[in-house]
Parts: sequence; structure tokens; C-alpha cells
Amino acid sequence: MSQLKRILHVEDVPSIQVITRVALEKLGGFEVLTCASAQQALAQAEAFAPDLILLDVMLPQMGGIELLHALGEHLDLARVPVVFLTGQAELDDFAELQRHGLRAVIRKPFDPLQLASRLREIWAAEHG
Repeated sequence: MSQLKRILHVEDVPSIQVITRVALEKLGGFEVLTCASAQQALAQAEAFAPDLILLDVMLPQMGGIELLHALGEHLDLARVPVVFLTGQAELDDFAELQRHGLRAVIRKPFDPLQLASRLREIWAAEHG
């Protein structure tokens, strides 16, 4: 089984960026690329070659759902699982989003101490 090593994190709120980065790099041992916008993620995703994408739904200019579709043009989302990290209560048409690469949803506020292990569980279910 291949290992989860590289995580692309797309989040526009600086405090959540920091908490997530510490949770994933310091506690989880992952390499993390944090992007503050969909445009930045699209520009850097292919070169970074993430194993998993952690994506906020509410982003300025281009939302997470639209970004999910756009990332599918640059990356093989059948191989790179996408996890939404969101405070949004409901996601419309979850089954449709799954067809485009969404594997799971983690709700905000999240437990930073559990984030790395939760992503490993999602990864293992995909690649186990």
C-alpha cells in the first residue's frame, strides 16, 4: 500500500491554515502545501502532486465545489481523494460530488489532534 505523504490544503482563513498546518505537519508528519485561493491551488496542484486534497467549500471567487471540478482537469481524482473541510451544514448532491472525487467531509470546527488520523483512515479506505 502506498503511503499518504503530500496533502494539498486549500483554505482562505489564515487561522485555520495555521491550525491545519500544525496538525498535519507537526503532529501528522505530512508535507503540506497550503493555498489561500482556488486560483493558487489550480496553479500549484499539478507540480505539487498531492496524495490527498483537503478543501474548504467556502472560498472567495471560486468555491470548493467548482474547484473540485476544475482540479479534476489537472489531477486524477480517482487516485487522489478529496476531503471537504467545511462548516457548511449541508452539501447538495453528495453522490454527484463523489463521482467527481469527493471521498469524505470533515466538519468545522474539527479536532486538530484527530485530523491526521482521520485523513489516514480515509486514505486507508481508498488504498487499503
